[in-house]
Amino acid sequence: MPQSPHNRIAELHNLAAHAHNAAATAHGKGDHLTAHELSQQAHEHSRNALKLAEELAGETRNSSKP
Repeated sequence: MPQSPHNRIAELHNLAAHAHNAAATAHGKGDHLTAHELSQQAHEHSRNALKLAEELAGETRNSSKP
């Protein structure tokens, strides 16, 4: 069954949060390269969530117009 857009957005936010936590852990261990890569991954997940949310909002606005 296809995933609803709202659930996909929530999943992307959760992935971003997980990547941020992993980056913080790596940074705390002195692994700055891994921390940087994980931070970039978190940023990408956040950007994808935003893009999907904006698309969903646009569809909602367009469907409510006569």
